[in-house]
Amino acid sequence: RLHQCGLPKKMALELFKPFIFHKLQLRGDASTIKAAKRLVEREGPEVWDILSEVIREHPVLLNRAPTLHRLGIQAFEPVLIEGKAIQLHPLVCTAFNADFDGDQMAVHVPLSLEAQLEARALMMSSNNILSPANGDPIIVPSQDVVLGLYYMTRERVGAKGEGMMFSDVGEAHRAYETREVDLQARITVRINETIIENGEKKARRRVVKTTVGRALLSEVIPEGLSFDIINQDMTKKAISATINACYRQLGLKDTVIFADRLMYTGFHYSTRASVSFGIDDIVIPEQKVKIVASADREVKEIQDQYASGLVTNGERYNKVVDIWSRANDQVAKAMMEKLGSEEATDSKGQKQRQKSFNSIFMMADSGARG
Repeated sequence: RLHQCGLPKKMALELFKPFIFHKLQLRGDASTIKAAKRLVEREGPEVWDILSEVIREHPVLLNRAPTLHRLGIQAFEPVLIEGKAIQLHPLVCTAFNADFDGDQMAVHVPLSLEAQLEARALMMSSNNILSPANGDPIIVPSQDVVLGLYYMTRERVGAKGEGMMFSDVGEAHRAYETREVDLQARITVRINETIIENGEKKARRRVVKTTVGRALLSEVIPEGLSFDIINQDMTKKAISATINACYRQLGLKDTVIFADRLMYTGFHYSTRASVSFGIDDIVIPEQKVKIVASADREVKEIQDQYASGLVTNGERYNKVVDIWSRANDQVAKAMMEKLGSEEATDSKGQKQRQKSFNSIFMMADSGARG
């Protein structure tokens, strides 16, 4: 959960030692601090029982250096885990600018009751979901989650079950689970939704043209948000806008729950999508040879001008860098244009152009990577 972090048992034992000594004396398991110390060093079962009692609802502060803004220190409820690494919720990584390549974090324990209350009220990660820089939500999913949500909300021409009609989302879900329809198939489904009009919640039913994946995603959106907000390709920008709309319309609690659900859904479908890329996905555009040859000619011209003394070494260097960066951009643009669309056959046997399902294109287009 967003407000929890995994704390290794050995680390927690060291951090909460004074509380454990106190509890051992209260329970009569140790008469002096020295005896309590010996018990803790032995790590008997009663010590672990007391530790789990002590850390219950006692927040800890996690800090990752460099602390560049106030969200670099946040409070979490610790959950005891085996192993030697702190576990962090994926949605708070953006705030800490953390990744999992060996980052180090410091753990602090607020001692007094006032400090604990303050940590819970002001510093809890579930209470700090807006970026201090621009006021937008900072708990926006990234990478795998974005790829999973993007993949499930894409539309595929000629997918199995295209054109089917469903009485509700549950029926579409069952059809997908029994493999009667594909995730990206275009379908018509009756949606039951609750929207907010003039400050009041209003239930409504309507029939919409959508895809199976988008219908499934509608199961996780909270009451008060319209289905239209997710009836599109869910790129990183679209996901961010959805979370922002949720916060503005429904408040903090619903947004935290929604972001968590989105994350689990994204992970689930990115696993199902199993997107990876091989050599065949890396397309070389036909224009590349011409672009490189043209850049070579321009560079040779600049070198000749330099040899004749018409330009200085600094000017030559700048022009050469400029030529190659322009060539690089042109090749990248040509490649994305080639990757961006593909031909597909619809259910009536007619050929259509559709947005590509090339792995590299999907990673770039969704905003998951690159």
